[in-house]
Amino acid sequence: MKTLIAILVFIFFLEEIYVYGQKESSLTKEQSTWVSKAKRYEKEGWIFFHIEGTPEERGFQHGYLLAPEIKESLRIMRAMWYYQTAIDWTWLVQQTNRIFTLKVDYENIAEIDGIVAGLKAAGINSSRDEIVTCNAYMEIILYWWPTVKDKISPNSPEPIKQGCSSFIATGKMTTDGGIVLGHNTMIEYIFPAANIILDISPEKGHRILMQSFAGLIHSGTDFFVTNAGLVGSETTMGGFFPFDENGVPEFARMRHATQYASTIDEWCEMMKLGNNGGYANAWLIGDINTNEIARFELGLKYVGFEKKKDGYFTGSNVTENLQILRFETKINENDIKNTAIARRVRWKQLMKESEGKVNIDLAKKFVADHYDSYLNKAEPDSRTLCSHGELDPDIKTPGLDMPFYPWGAVDAKVLDSKMAKQMSFSAKWGSACDISFDAKTFLELHPQYDWTTGLLKDRPMRKWTIFKAE
Repeated sequence: MKTLIAILVFIFFLEEIYVYGQKESSLTKEQSTWVSKAKRYEKEGWIFFHIEGTPEERGFQHGYLLAPEIKESLRIMRAMWYYQTAIDWTWLVQQTNRIFTLKVDYENIAEIDGIVAGLKAAGINSSRDEIVTCNAYMEIILYWWPTVKDKISPNSPEPIKQGCSSFIATGKMTTDGGIVLGHNTMIEYIFPAANIILDISPEKGHRILMQSFAGLIHSGTDFFVTNAGLVGSETTMGGFFPFDENGVPEFARMRHATQYASTIDEWCEMMKLGNNGGYANAWLIGDINTNEIARFELGLKYVGFEKKKDGYFTGSNVTENLQILRFETKINENDIKNTAIARRVRWKQLMKESEGKVNIDLAKKFVADHYDSYLNKAEPDSRTLCSHGELDPDIKTPGLDMPFYPWGAVDAKVLDSKMAKQMSFSAKWGSACDISFDAKTFLELHPQYDWTTGLLKDRPMRKWTIFKAE
């Protein structure tokens, strides 16, 4: 029996080598040179992926070497969209093309076209408009769609605009006076995996190391460090509603700013240019050259900006800027039953307790925190910094008020100034608290969500891992 298994395994590897050889031989000499410059490996649930060169080269490397992951991401997005709206995916792609594609700058479009070409070389058909839709998914679904959905698909659910917990600290808050940044991503568990550590060495501009999704030229989860010394994260502003179809897509502005800005102020100014209100975030930005940190809240008409060299900023999906809060959001900042408000209160408690103590180890504890400020006890649920909607029988947040909804923290990342100087950060795939998620068991317990069968993925316990630009 062992001999038979060994033979079958050997045949399998021969087939894999043959298929890979066939794929390689289908590339032109130029394309083979491009691919040889890229690097990919997998570790603790993450896929580290290095790309470099011109926009066309970077895009081709991305599309070709991440083709299976991009194919799976598109499959999930198509299924999610159709279930929630009963409208064909091609319609959404057409709308995205109408609203966004022509407003994306040349360099970003060239990289997207490269992704499409790389996918084609790997045997997967897509299009510029579809990859733009993939990149713009957050803003087209969360910001444009609510403005038209009641006329088109009135019973489609309200998009969830609340997710992610983050903090940034410096000066007297940290053990060495440098910057410490922490973030976790909170999304629906059916959403495509944001398990790409993308290392971009562009022909022009600054090098970027960031968390991302397969097929994206930006981050999407927005945790990054650049060789200009900038570090950043964000949390979406809950209840945000204005959107301008005539503006430039957020994903294109974020990528451009991150690649070309050398200071906090430059980064923020680039984000303002052509602002469309899409993916409206409270950005936590740091500059390790000056130890300055900033909170940049980009609404549509209103902008909040604070900068300091001593102290902290936090993000929990509720804006701190009063004009944005009153004119551009629909959220009650006093309703502690809401996950955003409960986490906002918890951040203040933790920061008050931690002056002079914040470092990488404490940052990891912050993003794994399970204290519910509404219940006043430690209990993993939808209101904790490390959120677990799947464990909450009584979710009280608008848009999330479904018992045991599979939504919550799916990762964690931390860095300090020393790591940032080395273009590195520490990341954990799966919740920072080590509570694993088993899709089969979840669906057996909560069959009301059986439509997610085949979309939900297991999230087992993983280790913290340091990734560095290579």
